[in-house]
Amino acid sequence: MRLISLNIWGGYVKNPLLEFITRYQDVDFFCLQEVYHNALAKISADDKDVALNIFSEIQSILSDHIGFFQPVVNNIYGLALFVKKNIIIEREGHVIIHENPDYIGSGPTHSRILQWVECRSAHGKYTIINLHGLWNGAGKSDSPARIEQSNKVRDFISGVNLPKVLCGDFNLRPDTQSMKIIEHNDMLNLIISYGINCTRSPLYLKAEKFADYTLTSPEVLVHDFVVLQDVVSDHLPLLLDFDLKLLLRTST
Repeated sequence: MRLISLNIWGGYVKNPLLEFITRYQDVDFFCLQEVYHNALAKISADDKDVALNIFSEIQSILSDHIGFFQPVVNNIYGLALFVKKNIIIEREGHVIIHENPDYIGSGPTHSRILQWVECRSAHGKYTIINLHGLWNGAGKSDSPARIEQSNKVRDFISGVNLPKVLCGDFNLRPDTQSMKIIEHNDMLNLIISYGINCTRSPLYLKAEKFADYTLTSPEVLVHDFVVLQDVVSDHLPLLLDFDLKLLLRTST
C-alpha cells in the first residue's frame, strides 16, 4: 500500500498540484491538510488566490477513491482523506485536539482536529490518521497548548488497538517535548529514522524546515519512505510504501 501526506496550502499552487494528484492517482491513501470545500471566501487575510473548491477538484481526479472531508473552520476549511475504493472502510471520523471557541474567523489559532479512517483487509484492520497541528504564529517549539494537543493525540493513539499510520503537518520541531509525547506509543518517526532534514518546498522562505511527519506503529512494515521534491505547495509531499506485518506473516 502507498500513502501520500501533503499540506496543499489551500490549493494556492493549483495546476501543479492537480497534475501531481493525477500522476500519483494510483496511490491508495491521500491525507491532505489546508483543504477548502464549497467555500465562498478564504479564511486568511493574505493576498494568496486559494482554490475554494479544491476538495471537489481533487475528487474528480481521484475517481477510484472515496473522499472524506472533515471541516475545521466555518464548515469550508479542514482536512481531507481519500481512500481507494478497493479498500474496505469500516469507520471514519475525527477528534478535536485543540479547541478555540473564541476564534473569530481569521488568524492562526483556530481549533484543530485529527481525522481517522479504519480500514479492513482480509487479514485484519488498520487505522490511517491525518493530522494538522496547531500553528500559533510563534514558531514550532513547545507551548502549553501544543503539549495539551499532543496529550490528546497520544490518548487517541493509545485507544486504537490496531496497526496505524499517523501523518500530516504537525507544525512541530522534531526535538520538542510535544513530538516525544506523540512518539511515546512506540510510534516510529520516519522523519528521524530516514534522516530527513527538510519537509518544506522552495516556496517556503523561512528558516525552519520541519513541519510534516509520518509515524507508524510496530505492526506496520515500512518498505520505503521518501520526501518527494514536487513543488505543489509550500510543503513537500511525503510518500510512504507499507504493509501490515501480520498480513505478510499470514500470507506466507
